[in-house]
Amino acid sequence: MVNNETTNAENTETNNDQAAPSEEQWAELVKAVHHNGLVALKMHFDDVEAQVLNQEMYGPVFVYRVKDESNNGYACGFFLRELVSKFQSGSDAAEWMASFFVEMMRIEGGRELPKPPASEDEAKAIIDNVLVPQCTAAIREEFAPEQVHAGLDWNEEHGPVFEAGFVAIKDGNNVCAIPLHLLYTHLLLNRDPSDLLLQALYKIREEHGLN
Repeated sequence: MVNNETTNAENTETNNDQAAPSEEQWAELVKAVHHNGLVALKMHFDDVEAQVLNQEMYGPVFVYRVKDESNNGYACGFFLRELVSKFQSGSDAAEWMASFFVEMMRIEGGRELPKPPASEDEAKAIIDNVLVPQCTAAIREEFAPEQVHAGLDWNEEHGPVFEAGFVAIKDGNNVCAIPLHLLYTHLLLNRDPSDLLLQALYKIREEHGLN
């Protein structure tokens, strides 16, 4: 059993800024991010479309769709906060955004966003049969042959979480726990949910001076 459980709340996409922008400022921000994303992806792809969806828990989600030379469409969604962070950081946001499509295009034939589940039972089946096995396999493969704890747990603040941690680390923070709904949202946006867990686990290793 892994002890010293912590919840990696910084991976949630909620915006905790104290000064809320006005409706006009918010609309301008969404418009600017939508435009910047299009410009960034057109540096790498000829055919790019975009739409903004409003996700109840995370706010605006920017869905970009690009086509390959065979006219196959590939779609991927991004959160407002992460795009703002990328555009403001000075890093190559265009290359970062394009990388998700390049990865999807390794499989020919296109990849549109998954159809949202029609019921709670269908959502649960996706979590049990796709999300959890995918995350567990990715974590164990990444850190093999090291023994890694991975599975579902409950957090009082965030509800159901996916918890992962290193059995060999006995002292200090050795566990990350990411809200299941955030991982699930990533899956529905054609994003690999295990990326969030791997980033958090590498951060733990870094804190302990491990490579």
